[in-house]
Amino acid sequence: MSVKNIELKKFGHKVRMLRQVKGLSQEKLAELAGLHRNYIGGIERGERNVALLNILCLARALEVSPSQLLEGIE
Repeated sequence: MSVKNIELKKFGHKVRMLRQVKGLSQEKLAELAGLHRNYIGGIERGERNVALLNILCLARALEVSPSQLLEGIE
């Protein structure tokens, strides 16, 4: 597995963990972030390389800072 894929999986795991802590479904997170549910699933599985604007939307929807989403991903 490439470094890039590992980083995407780490980011996806972080999004999933925060979503679950907030008690949100993928569908509800997608609604709050203005994104499609399938896109959220792809992020959580580490299949999507998320654009900056979408990171900002996810952070707002999860009520965390963008840096918290990226924490631990290097």
